[in-house]
This record gives sequence, C-alpha cells and structure tokens, in this order.
Amino acid sequence: MPIYDVTVPVRAEMPIYEGDPGVKIELWSALAKGDSANVSFLHFGAHTGTHVDAPAHFIEGAGKVDALSLDVLIGPARVVRVPDDVDEIDQDLIARYELSGVERLLFHTRNSSFWSQGFRKDFTHLSPDAARSLVEMGIRLVGTDYLSIEKFHSGHHRTHLTLLANKVIIVEGLNLSEVAAGDYELICLPLKLAEGAGDGAPARVILRTLSDKL
Repeated sequence: MPIYDVTVPVRAEMPIYEGDPGVKIELWSALAKGDSANVSFLHFGAHTGTHVDAPAHFIEGAGKVDALSLDVLIGPARVVRVPDDVDEIDQDLIARYELSGVERLLFHTRNSSFWSQGFRKDFTHLSPDAARSLVEMGIRLVGTDYLSIEKFHSGHHRTHLTLLANKVIIVEGLNLSEVAAGDYELICLPLKLAEGAGDGAPARVILRTLSDKL
C-alpha cells in the first residue's frame, strides 16, 4: 500500500508566513561536546510548515487544537487537482468537482511547487464563497498546499471564519507534489499542545492508497 508523506520538513530556511516566528533548531546538548546525549532545542510558531488550524485560531473561546476530533483527522479523503492558472478557488470551480459523500478534501495546486522558494504572497487560495459551499456540502476537513488557505492579507478572514465557525478543520502547508488526484486515507496528527492559545499545531500528515477494506 503506497504511503505518501505530504509533510513539509521543518528547517531554518523554509518559507514562513509573513509576520510569524522563524525557525531555529539548535543543539541544547551534544555528544560532540562531551555531553551525555544529543538534545535539540526547537523554536518555531504553531503555524509553521504543515500544520492544523483549530477554531481558536480566529474565534475567541472556541475549540483548541488539543480537542480536535481524531475521527475527522483520520479517514478517507479526496485530493483534487486545481489547474495551475487558477489563483483563487471559487464557488464555480468547486462545482466542477464530484464531491458527493466527501468529508475530507485536499486541494493540490501550483503552491506545491513553492516550497523550495522564499515566502510567496501570490499563492492560490480559497475564496469565502467557496468556503461556504464546502460547509453546505458537509465537508469536515479541508487541506491546502501552502501556509494559508486564505488570500494573503485578505483583511477580513472570512474564509477561515466560515470554515472554523462551522467546525471544519483546516490543514495548511501540505506538499502534494507527488500525489495524483484521487481518493486516499488521510492520517493527520497535530501535536497535542495543551497550553497557549490552542490556535493550531504542526502536524505529520500522510496519505495512503485506499484499500478495499476501508
């Protein structure tokens, strides 16, 4: 059963959303220095690389990342390929896809080719009207292949608010370069952070080809 690791490696020079903390990975102790073990010190934001947004990211008092349902984070998912000339996924584009019965939807866009570059502001994003359509379809999880599902500096956050207010989990920062359109089993496990705002957490995300038993 083929397994696709669609997680972006965390490294110092990776793209970071403008204004978010950068990545620092340092040796706290090192065998090479005579210490008893290698221990790394990690410093980066909750929305670094491949990560999950919880409702608390944009809604005060809403659910935190440690309370997200594993039933939503694990299960059948559909990957759809968005044409490279599309910079906004709108309601009309959503209507072209066969999404009957789909609960987890991942958008493979041109963004997956951006991970070797610096931060790009012109990434393909989901419009608020498309977000509303996904809610009405019963989508419970939506994933995208860049650092935000919403237009850069949208000024209103309506895409995030529409999804999160309706308990749709958002997975951002996927790398779907090697993944064809189709149906898979999604396994997405964000760090179980129990302190802080609970706005989100980095995650390891894999896709497996669906078996007949699933």
